[in-house]
Amino acid sequence: MKASEIKRGFVVEHDGKVYQVRDVERSAPTARGGNVTFRFTLYSVPGAGKLDLSLRADDELKDVDLARRQATFSYMDGDAFVFMDVEDYTQYLLGPDVVGDAAGYITEGLEGCYVQVIDDQPVGLQLPPSVVLTVVDTAPELKGASATKRPKPATLQTGLEIQVPEYIVSGERVQVSTLTGEFNGRA
Repeated sequence: MKASEIKRGFVVEHDGKVYQVRDVERSAPTARGGNVTFRFTLYSVPGAGKLDLSLRADDELKDVDLARRQATFSYMDGDAFVFMDVEDYTQYLLGPDVVGDAAGYITEGLEGCYVQVIDDQPVGLQLPPSVVLTVVDTAPELKGASATKRPKPATLQTGLEIQVPEYIVSGERVQVSTLTGEFNGRA
């Protein structure tokens, strides 16, 4: 497939590795006869190694067939995460190398996940945009604190640490963005 046909979200092969396209930037030189170039921001699948790649419009990249299967987190098998396909109940075993930082957002029965599969092998995990987690440890609210809402650190049930507003107390359920890792409100 030509570089000019590749869009965000496509999965391509480059130098024998598989990457997902996160961003495409087109640059057309103003001088006559200049070649249009495409700058791609790619992330390796599995893993999240970043690669910046520049190609001319006619350069070729191999398109890879990546299936996205909706799945629910079932249980841990050693240090591997087991997800179950919501349609056909296939179980996908994802190792810590595939799950990576997403581990801090995964709780029992988490729905809305997508397992990325190439040739029947699970290679990636896509989380829902936000998840609900319980605060297990945070400093108590300071009575008489100023009206400004200063953030404070909080440890969540998965071990993930985020910044929360002063009024949040241990035991509360909060929404956390899986994209930014930031507090999104009370649940």
